[in-house]
Amino acid sequence: MGRIREALVEERDVLFEGACGTGKTLASLTPALEYGRAAGKTVVITTNVHQQTRQFIEEARAINAQEPIRSVVFRGKASMCHIDVGYEECQALRDTTRDLVDKQQDIAELEEREEELLEASQDGDGEAAQARGAVVEEIEDLEAGIEALQEERNVCERYYNNLTGNTDEFYSWLYDDVRTPDEIYEQAHEMDLCGYELLKDGMEGVDLVICNYHHLLDPMIREQFFRWLGREPEDVIVVFDEAHNVADAARDHATRTLAERTLDGALDELEECDDARADPAANVLRAFRTALVDTYEGSFGFGDREGVGEEWEDVSIDSDEGRDDLSVAFLQEYTGQGFDADLEQALALGEELDRRYEQAYKDGEATTRKDCPTLTAASFVEDWMESSVEPGQYPVLGVRRTETGVVGRAELYTCLPRQVTEPLFEELHSTILMSATLRPFDVTEDVLGLDDPLTMAYGEQFPEERRRTYAVETPALFASKRDDPAVQETVGDTLEDVVRFTPGNTLAFFPSYAEAERYYHRFAGDATPYLDEPGKRAEDLRQEFVADDDAVLFTSLWGTLAEGVSFDDDDARSVAVVGVPYPHLDDRMEAVQRAYQGAFGEDERGASDADGDAGWRYAVEIPTVRKTRQALGRVVRSPEDFGVRVLIDERYTQSNRVDLGDYSVYPAFPPEERSEHVDVAPEKLKFAMLNFYGDLDAWDGDPPTP
Repeated sequence: MGRIREALVEERDVLFEGACGTGKTLASLTPALEYGRAAGKTVVITTNVHQQTRQFIEEARAINAQEPIRSVVFRGKASMCHIDVGYEECQALRDTTRDLVDKQQDIAELEEREEELLEASQDGDGEAAQARGAVVEEIEDLEAGIEALQEERNVCERYYNNLTGNTDEFYSWLYDDVRTPDEIYEQAHEMDLCGYELLKDGMEGVDLVICNYHHLLDPMIREQFFRWLGREPEDVIVVFDEAHNVADAARDHATRTLAERTLDGALDELEECDDARADPAANVLRAFRTALVDTYEGSFGFGDREGVGEEWEDVSIDSDEGRDDLSVAFLQEYTGQGFDADLEQALALGEELDRRYEQAYKDGEATTRKDCPTLTAASFVEDWMESSVEPGQYPVLGVRRTETGVVGRAELYTCLPRQVTEPLFEELHSTILMSATLRPFDVTEDVLGLDDPLTMAYGEQFPEERRRTYAVETPALFASKRDDPAVQETVGDTLEDVVRFTPGNTLAFFPSYAEAERYYHRFAGDATPYLDEPGKRAEDLRQEFVADDDAVLFTSLWGTLAEGVSFDDDDARSVAVVGVPYPHLDDRMEAVQRAYQGAFGEDERGASDADGDAGWRYAVEIPTVRKTRQALGRVVRSPEDFGVRVLIDERYTQSNRVDLGDYSVYPAFPPEERSEHVDVAPEKLKFAMLNFYGDLDAWDGDPPTP
């Protein structure tokens, strides 16, 4: 805590790695709040894991019970709107409602003035009588305007109550404790108020804000967020939890897409538009749409079109030399005065149409706030032609099947997260990035664009004799070996031994949901098997699993249960990671590797990366090992807890690392974690686990017999 506070005084960023369950949140939050209060800063703590948001609320409540703090838990508008309207509609409703309230306040002030003038005129003041007539006329005009607003325009009644009612009771309730978004929604609903707008209006001057990553990583939302805080970025300290996820989240927030359907909407809009700019706008957007369709249709081989599914699938268009295939097709398709000039016309017309749609909604001429596809499409095409050739940008097409057939979209995928995070970190007073898996720190610094941060790493803090990490010498689960019956039998038998010789519940993590399902169906032990599947509500499954006392949960390392979720004490005693969870190595991932290799493949002297392929190391190996370490951290989360972590794949072993060469992932673990890996043969694992749990007297009755 002391080192973090010193870093905040020096306006330095902090990279803080600590083992799961050791109290990173309080260790970061406490000095940040103490320094923030002393220096007049606001602290924002953010995560992308729902479970961690709940944990933050509990921590903030514990702090508030000892030292009162003003806290706000902020969530996106979509889940807090009482009338279920979109962002643009909400914006228009707010403007109209505020316009109504302003007119009513003006009338109230004029009525007071009219009474004063009436008294003066009754006392014989002729000028007052004349002035009163003008005031009465102005009041009548305002009343007519209010009547028109109420009859013809859309008004949000809840926001109206926010502006005109007494909200002291709500804010008194809000700051009496740390309130969840659901509690805020319910309280505002009962009081016939808009809780979301009250939160925005009440965030100024708070000590702590709890929110999601997108409030900081989305540039558009971030600008508004700081405005709601009433703070400049340099007066904000941000604590990023699960910070190993920041890179992927930043990449996702920076990625831009344009769907074929949006282009169709833009062309329909322009066809109906009576404006001289409509023809050049349609000319350039039609050329881009034609190029988009021709490019993905031209990519299909025999039978490929029929095989397109309902989820987006990538179509590679990147070129090693020159422009991508879509840009080339667009330039060949376009004819006219110049696509830059046509795009300028399209953007100007789109902006005007967008203003018209907003005014029509405010005036009650439309029941919904219409979007402007022309503006959306023209803005994207401009970005595409300017940015698709920039380093770190990967242009790609996507296709999927809908009810009307195969459709496409263009996507600008951001490969280098630092393009998003570096400007943010430079603006903020300081950041604290904390996780159980941030090392190697130099890679995190490079990827996120951090300049000379304070780095701290605290390994396992709990008694070593209460945990074991076994690396089992089962065959490496390469993609080419996963369907081998002999390999499946060895892995399946090993996993059954893990479950059988665990005095309680077992977590089993796999590189994919498909592999989890494969071994779920193969499992023949006595424990109750649970299967996690895509789309299944993870929290419900977790609660059902931990309520059992002899169960095994089959899930994916890329699912929501692999990190940020606690399985304390009897909730789970053993955890098994089956295989190495490399991401799907498609063209998109290769683009990320190329971008990392280009950015970090040489040191400051121009020498090549000493560790080999920087692209593979930065983009694949290190994130993969972090994913494995996160899964291992689900068990043994307190000094009294105990458990076994099992790595089922010879690539995790020390003894085989020379034979495996570059395939070994053992060297990618931090040194103190490597030192705890105990290599064991598959047939010996059950004896090792029996001895470990027996020494801890973990069995209620007689232990199983090997």
